[in-house]
Parts: sequence; C-alpha cells; structure tokens
Amino acid sequence: MKELPISQLMSTDVEMISPDTCLRKVVAYMHDKRHSCAVIGEQGRPTGIVTERDLVKMLDCMMSDSSMPEHQVHEIMAREPHAIHVDQSLFDALVITRAERIRHLPVVDDDEKLVGLLTRTDLANAHFHVIEKQREIIEQAIESRTGELREANERLHALSMEDGLLGIGNRRTMEVDLEHTHAVMKRYQHSYTVVLIDIDHFKLYNDHYGHLQGDQCLRLVSQNLEKTIRQSDRLYRYGGEEFLLLLPDTEEAGARILAKRLVEALFKAGIEHCKSPHSVVTISAGIASCSAQTCHSVSWQDAVERADKSLYQAKTCGRNQVA
Repeated sequence: MKELPISQLMSTDVEMISPDTCLRKVVAYMHDKRHSCAVIGEQGRPTGIVTERDLVKMLDCMMSDSSMPEHQVHEIMAREPHAIHVDQSLFDALVITRAERIRHLPVVDDDEKLVGLLTRTDLANAHFHVIEKQREIIEQAIESRTGELREANERLHALSMEDGLLGIGNRRTMEVDLEHTHAVMKRYQHSYTVVLIDIDHFKLYNDHYGHLQGDQCLRLVSQNLEKTIRQSDRLYRYGGEEFLLLLPDTEEAGARILAKRLVEALFKAGIEHCKSPHSVVTISAGIASCSAQTCHSVSWQDAVERADKSLYQAKTCGRNQVA
C-alpha cells in the first residue's frame, strides 16, 4: 500500500508566533484556535514550540509566586522542536513521535519554513484512513470469492467508523459517542443537545433527479452542515437523508441559534430542487437537550426520540425551520 505523505495529514490552520509575543496572547490564540500548542519562530522558520505541558509548568510557578512579572513566550517554549519534512510519510511521523515521546510535529518545507502542524489527532485520523483503505482492498477481493472472505468483509464493515458515502460518522459511531456523552453528563453535571436534521422533500428530489444526483445532494448538504457547525460539534449520518448533530456542553438556547444558522445557510446555498415549494434544497431540524437535572434517569435514546418528535413538528409546520 502506498504510504501517505505528510501533506495529506497535517493541520494547515497554524500561524507562526514571534518569540517576543506576550504569553497571554499565546494562550488566547491556543484557546481561540482550540490548539494544544503554538509554534514559535521568526521569518517563517520554527524555533520553538509552546505546548499545554509548558503552560502547566508556568501555571505552577504563577500559583506559587503571585508577584511573578510578565513573561515572553521564548522564556517557556520547548527549544529546537522536532520538525518533519512535508514530503515524509506517516511511518516517519509515527517513528519520530514515538521515539521522542512528543505529540506535536511542526511540518517544514525545503527551506525549513513552517507549512503545517502534525498532531497526535492527525495521526489517529490517518490510522482510521489506512483501515478504510484496507477494507476497500478486501472488498475488491471479495468480488471474486465467497464464504469466509464475505464474512470477513462484514466484520470490517461493522468496525468502520465513517459513512462510506459522506465521510462523516456512521450510526454505530454515533451511538458510542452518545453513550459516552450521556455518561459524562451524569457524572460531571454537563449538558448536551441533540439536533436531528432531515432533508425536506428528498424523495421528490430522488424521483426527479435520480439516485446518483440524490447521492450528490446528500454530499452537498453534509458539507454545508460541516462548514457551519463548531469544531467541538459532531455530525453523524443517522440514516437515509437524516443527520444527527451532537452538541456537547450546549444548552437548548444555544442549540436553537446554531440550528437556525444551519437551516439558513443551506437555504442560501441555493441547491436546486424544482419539486420543492422553496425551489431549493432545505432542511428541517428538531432539538432536544439533556442535563443532569432533566435526564439523569433516562437514556440518550430518549433524547433522540424527543428530537425526532420536534423534527416532526418542524415538518408539519411547513419545513425549512427548527422546532
């Protein structure tokens, strides 16, 4: 199997921070970007890296000395960070991170200029990508074989974490995530919200445009949803033309704002649907929130059921809306 290049794995949403930057601004950057580190350097070349571990050490010092003066970022960064070239492979990255026991690898070009950042999360995603590729190879072999190989393919499908058509989480992965999120809610008094989303008049779309175009419509809707949601939110294919959006640490009011944004964003995308009263593809959404006070004695399935009833209400009230 051809090895994956680093360029397909790295995070590109990374900025170079000057060594003289105020530490407070670095922390704010990491918080806003949801990064676990910040790459420090000058003239595009990484010279250090600040990680969560560095901040914990600094916090320990600050807690023991309240009169501690303002620090510049170069005072706490990990110097001479281990970097990897953009043309190296997944195998190279795994060897480096394991040998050096690090979680972040700045990615550089031939001039040693920063072009991206490779994290442990990226490596985990690559691992699942490799599994999916292996599954595809076995599927091709199964076309000419029967029996035991077919059973192996079924087991591989059961282990798949993504929907094959849309590339988002599948139903099995969704159930595991909901189970975990519901347990966290009960244990730590957190809240979460489930948003069930359905494409309006999708059967009419399929009947008129054909199933191939229907698949493309599903992809476009999925991509539009992913563009609009937050990084902490998780999108799954619930089944057919339905999606489930899991919003951790989110109350109903916040979920309603986001769900309305999703509905409006897809309407503005203007995907043609001549059989719809709106002339474009639209969605309806139903919301159900869970907190330790309201859902401690029920299961996540109850939350999904309530979201489904809300979705039905949105449908009966005219579609292209949130209930």
